[in-house]
Amino acid sequence: MKNFKYKINGNVYEVAIDSIDDTNAKVEVNGIAYDVVIEQSEQQISKPVKRVAAQVSQATASSSSQGGSASTVKSPLPGLILDITCSVGESVSKGQQVMSLEAMKMENAINADRDGVIKEIKVTKGETVLEGAPLVVIG
Repeated sequence: MKNFKYKINGNVYEVAIDSIDDTNAKVEVNGIAYDVVIEQSEQQISKPVKRVAAQVSQATASSSSQGGSASTVKSPLPGLILDITCSVGESVSKGQQVMSLEAMKMENAINADRDGVIKEIKVTKGETVLEGAPLVVIG
């Protein structure tokens, strides 16, 4: 027997479920026994899900990417850093992959947003990041 206690609109109900099967249940509510008939609910038929190919968004740079100043490549999605393919001091070209990020069970390439030199890597392999988190600084 399973016992439950409910409070509905300020009223306390002590419910004991004695037995239950596909069509009937024997319950006791506040000491009064009830035989409950369970009606079969209509089965919900799920609609097929249309799968859309995920688009890999390019990492965006901070507003300081103009001129010779440094820019920060930020995470386009929350996820897990799978691999870092650059190192501090390395020259990179715009569009070159600098790391990979797993988000929603998909691997996303994070690319350099400009030509430059990697000044700082702000994450480590295996780290979980949020959307907009700084990943690398390119100068």
